[in-house]
Amino acid sequence: MSSFDPSLSTTTRPPLPPPPTTNLADSLPQINFDFDSLRDRMTKFTLKFDSFIETGRKRVLSERNQFRLNVAELQEDQRMKKKDIEILQLKTSSYQQTISKESAETQEMQQAIASLTQQRDRQLAQRDSLKQQIEAAQREIEERLQKQREFSKKLEAQARYNVPELDFWVTNLCLRIEGAGKEDRLKFVYTHVDEKDWEREAWFELAMGGREYDVKHCRPKLEKDKVERVLDRVNETRELVGLLKGMRELFVEAMKS
Repeated sequence: MSSFDPSLSTTTRPPLPPPPTTNLADSLPQINFDFDSLRDRMTKFTLKFDSFIETGRKRVLSERNQFRLNVAELQEDQRMKKKDIEILQLKTSSYQQTISKESAETQEMQQAIASLTQQRDRQLAQRDSLKQQIEAAQREIEERLQKQREFSKKLEAQARYNVPELDFWVTNLCLRIEGAGKEDRLKFVYTHVDEKDWEREAWFELAMGGREYDVKHCRPKLEKDKVERVLDRVNETRELVGLLKGMRELFVEAMKS
């Protein structure tokens, strides 16, 4: 293999022209940069930029300080509001306790009023009942007084005929008649009923205001059954002499025992 030899080429190139001898800078267009004016503008720009930076820094510092003041005021407001909320909570709790206490007191007062109302109603009912009882008692008293007056009239009418007979039995029964302290009662006092002491007295009180005679008190004490048997006989016959004789016999019997 043979190597290529340019010298052996049949075709020859023409020689290159010599380089130009002129300066390339001289061939460039002339430009006037005006460095002084540019420097002056840069200086002015730098001053404006520094002033802008300083103004911005002051504004930032002012805004930051104002922000801190605002935050401090907000924190103070928050603290005061929190304190106000705590005070309101305490007041609310106190008001709730007061309301609860007043509610309990109101309930107690209502119960007391209801109890007093019931008591008043009971007392009114008792008063009405007592008024009715008093009216009934007054009517009964009036009826008894009327009967007593009628009976007294009858006794007075009968006494005019019985005075001689009554004097006879008073003398023979050793008896005296006294008032018993009440309008419808008489007291019959016996002597000579005790064989050992003729001056010893025995007595009984006779109630004459009712339809039937009734022995209320006696001395000495007599058996109730015996007294009631005497009263039964007398109330059947309405003869007072039978009562006087019967009671004397009971006293004589009691004195012997």
